[in-house]
Amino acid sequence: MDMTELVPATEAEAERINKEKLMGDLRMVVADAEELLKATANQTGERIAAARAKAEESLKMAKVRMSEMQTEMLARTKAAAKATDDYVRENPWTAVGIAAAAGMVLGVLVARR
Repeated sequence: MDMTELVPATEAEAERINKEKLMGDLRMVVADAEELLKATANQTGERIAAARAKAEESLKMAKVRMSEMQTEMLARTKAAAKATDDYVRENPWTAVGIAAAAGMVLGVLVARR
């Protein structure tokens, strides 16, 4: 395993973290929109009704997109776990060596503090 194989894993991890943050933000927006819709439920008027309808439609679309993203993230996570498992099964001593080296580096870093 050379260093070029580590870069995509780091990028994939960063992408996963960004998607998780986006999912969290989307959940907050959805919760806020639902709260707003509940708060304006008793309001009347043509403009309020149009705004509520638009907000409800946007909320539905956001929920669908959030569900799609969650499904995609789960599939990618499973694929990454399978690829890692396959690599470790094909190259057990290499995996042990990498784990030992990583443990040694972490041990040195912790000991320095």
